[in-house]
Amino acid sequence: MTILRITKKQNYIKKYSTLFLKSRIYCRMKAGDISKGTFILVQGEPFKVIEREFYKPGKGSAYVKLKIKGLVNGQILRETFNSSAIVEEATIEEKPAQYLYLDNEEFIFMDTESFDQFSITKNVLEQEADFLLEGEVYPVMHWETTPISLQLPAKVVLTVVEAPEAIKGDTVSKTVKPITLETGLVIRAPLFIKKGEKIVINTETKQYVERMGS
Repeated sequence: MTILRITKKQNYIKKYSTLFLKSRIYCRMKAGDISKGTFILVQGEPFKVIEREFYKPGKGSAYVKLKIKGLVNGQILRETFNSSAIVEEATIEEKPAQYLYLDNEEFIFMDTESFDQFSITKNVLEQEADFLLEGEVYPVMHWETTPISLQLPAKVVLTVVEAPEAIKGDTVSKTVKPITLETGLVIRAPLFIKKGEKIVINTETKQYVERMGS
């Protein structure tokens, strides 16, 4: 897992060139190579790219428009960069941690190696919060020793705790109904889904994928 620092330094550095700086290794690349899910530094703080659009006008230089989310405070920003602008890449460490509980606006985790407890604010984990289960272990990303976010898999399995009764005999209908999952997340699922069943959810779209065992 890596993080990038936007700079205004000379743009003749070759793509992915490497240099040593303050006893840490950095790689450089062009802003035009940034993709969705990339981590960048803006004004000294880490942000995650959640939307990315590339523009190549008829005249002038190509540029990239980004929608980014702060991993420290959850702030949402929209930034525009020349595609040839240079970025610096730095390493983010990923460590396993067990989710313990929600304390007001903070999620409390425990490092599974040191057993130290730490928190990540609710607004930072706004997307991930709907999938957190107490007692489960998740890969938590650390930036300069500070826990900043966690990485969810593309799909997760959750148990249905509330589901209206389906119409008798309807087992393949494409009609959907609201159901509640064990984390409190409410989604729309096929009518045949029942309370107590386990289903697969897409963590990016928060949509139903399939029923386990189907």
